[in-house]
Parts: sequence; C-alpha cells; structure tokens
Amino acid sequence: GADAANPHGGGHEEALLNLNLVEGLPGWQTGLITLAAIGLVVLAGRYLTGPVFRYIAKARLRELFVSTALMMVVGIALLMTMVGLSPALGTFLAGVVMANSEYRHELESDIAPFKGIFLGVFFITVGASIDFALLGENLLLIIGLTLGLILLKSVVMLGLGRLFNLAGGDKWLFALGLAQAGEFGFVLVSFTVANAVIPSPIADLLLLVIAMSMLLTPALFILHDRVIAPRYSRQQERPSDEISHGSGIIIAGHGRFGGIVNRALRAAGYETTVVDYSNEQLNMLRRFGLSAYFGDATRPDLLHAAGIAEAKILVIAIDNKDAATELARYMHEHHPKVHVVARAIDRWHVYDLWSAGCRDIIRETYDSSIRAARSTFEALGHSREKAQKLVGVFEAFDRRTMLETAQAFIESEDPHADDSEYSRLVRENLEAWEADLKASMLDAMKDVANSEEA
Repeated sequence: GADAANPHGGGHEEALLNLNLVEGLPGWQTGLITLAAIGLVVLAGRYLTGPVFRYIAKARLRELFVSTALMMVVGIALLMTMVGLSPALGTFLAGVVMANSEYRHELESDIAPFKGIFLGVFFITVGASIDFALLGENLLLIIGLTLGLILLKSVVMLGLGRLFNLAGGDKWLFALGLAQAGEFGFVLVSFTVANAVIPSPIADLLLLVIAMSMLLTPALFILHDRVIAPRYSRQQERPSDEISHGSGIIIAGHGRFGGIVNRALRAAGYETTVVDYSNEQLNMLRRFGLSAYFGDATRPDLLHAAGIAEAKILVIAIDNKDAATELARYMHEHHPKVHVVARAIDRWHVYDLWSAGCRDIIRETYDSSIRAARSTFEALGHSREKAQKLVGVFEAFDRRTMLETAQAFIESEDPHADDSEYSRLVRENLEAWEADLKASMLDAMKDVANSEEA
C-alpha cells in the first residue's frame, strides 16, 4: 500500500541502496573493499591526475579545469558512498589528491568561488541545525562539556608537541590552535545520526558543544598572545652584549640594508660597530668572523656603551619604521653633532624621519629603481651618457618635490585633509609633474645629442 501510494519514492530509495557495494557482505570483505577503494583513489591521484590535467591544460579552457575538478570530487565522493563510507570522506580524499597535483595552485584559484559559496552554505546549515532552546536548558552541562573537550584536546596536542620536539611557545600555540572541535565534527555527527549510531538528542548536544568550542577559538589565541607568548619571550630574551670599545661609525641593524653598508665600509678600511637585535643575524656574522653585538639600538644606554658620544656617524638600518623614527628623533635632540644616515621604508617614512630632524635619508628601493630606469633607457637604444642624464633630471626633480612636500607634511596639522597645505602642494606637483618633467627630459636629450654631434 505504501509503495503503491508512492511508487517513485520507492524506486529512488532502492536505487540508492543498490549503490552500496558492501551491503550484506561480511565485515572482513567490507574492510578489504573499503581499503581497496581508498588505495585506488590514492594511486589514481598519484599517477593519473597529472597526465589528465596536463592534457586539459592544452585546451587553455578554465571552465574545463573547473568542471574536471568538480567531476573528480563528485566521482570520489560517489565511490566512497558505494563502499559504505561518508561522501564527506570522499571529498576530503579528492582534496588530498588535487593538493598533490602540480596544478594545485591553478585548481585552487579556479575553485575558490565555489569554496566560498559552499563554505557559507555549510555554516548556514550548521547554524540552522543548532537548537538554542537546548542550549538554554542545559547551559552548565554544555559549558562543562565544551571546556572538557578543549582541555582534553589541549593535553593531547601538548603531548604530540612534546613528542615531535616543538619549542615551548610553539607547542602551546599548536595545542591551543587545535583545541577546538573541527568543522568535520558536524559531518561526523550527522553521519552517525543517519546511521543510527547515536540518538538525535545526544547529537544535538554534541553539535552545540562543537559550535561552542569553535566560538571560543579566538579567546584561546588571545590567551596565547597575551599570557603564554610573553612569558616564553621573557624566558628566551638574551641580555645585551657588553661592548668593550666603540668606533666612529655605528650601524644599527645588519639586514639586507645595513649589511651592504657595513661590508662597503669595512672593505674601505673603516672600523664599524654593528648592533643588531636578531640572534640569527649575529650568529651568521660570527660564523664568518665578523664582529657584531646583540642589543636594541634604540636604547640610550646601549648607544652610550657603543660610544655614541664619540661617534661621527650613526647608520639607522633597522626595518621597524616607528623605532627608526624614534631613534632619529633621539639623536637629533641629544646628539645633534652625530651625522645620521637613516633608512626609509617608503615615502611616508621619509616624512616621519624628516620631521624627526634627520636630513640624510635613503629610500631603500629608490636607488635600485633609478638604476632600473637607466638600464631601461639604455635598452631603448639611448647611450649610457644620455640614459644617465635622463635619470639625473628625474632624480633632481623628484628630490626637489620630495623636500617641498616633506616640509609641508611637517607643518600641516592634518596632512591628509583635503584642504591642508600638504595636499595642495601634492596636487600642484602632480599637475606640474608631467609638463615640467617632460620638458626637462626633452631638453636633456637635446643637450646630450648636441654634445655628441660636437
């Protein structure tokens, strides 16, 4: 009677049941078929995915890439369903297979829109399935279970971290970052309910515990950043080295910028005092027999120990914009006779350093950009002399406008306001830039051409 009343429903249900290849088989056969299916997916992904995607890549059709990737996901999910496993496990295996492909970055960018859509649908579905009335009725129980879950997973993760020799701070970050239940927990709970492993009331309770543990994840990271990480940082802090004697040149920071300055000065026979706050950097220098001291160059007591009172030059080469600006300001106020050469990260940093009283400012990428422009002029067929003349005109114009805008930036109460002197000057420079600079460049080209003819 029921089948007669719903003939189509019975047919669909029977078709779905027929998809299960392990239905009614003994347990050992089910296990073998399941392992064989997973092994087939792994082997096919290892040896077939690359050739398939290489063949598809020749068509240069992005849509074909996307459709093939989605077909692979659906096919593997269907295979897992046929051997009695969750489709979610199939999609997970498909992701692992594609992650090992040489085309993984292309695939990742192609399926990114689908990922966002499906992830949103997934969390909407999860949120809609949470019983908030149950949360109110069992608030203390759910809080206790959530905290117990987080505590238990943290202990397990700490044990794994110790097993794999993670450092103290990293071990705690590893434990707290994975202490919550994952999104896959929602899938597993739904799967267990569908297969009558656990009753629905317990499943609803577990869904709330999973959601609450995920909700507490930001609090766990805050706990790590504000309580645990500073404690390990203090334990690992290294005291500043004692500087036995200073020199006339002090270099604060020995990275990609300060290292070149130091090498050039030492090659010319000058003695330098290098102060850096990076253990790795100093260990590398000492391996090559170079003298350097560990410490924070922005600290006045360390500067005095380095001999700042007798120094002629301080090179500020640290990559922290605020720290570099404060050091330049300190030098301007307390040691104005020491010549300061400061590294500027960008144009805004130039303004900050200029405001702090520094007048010898080097933009870290400016000179290399000028050289690149000169090489481009030469590649266009201009002589080396003409290319040098052109970039010289540009450089003079740029430096002049930079000084003007830097001074206006300092004098403006709110330089970013539309009616500020700085904004007005920038607009004027932009208007005059193209016409004036182009005219100057043309004049330079004519001068060089005339000199070459003469």
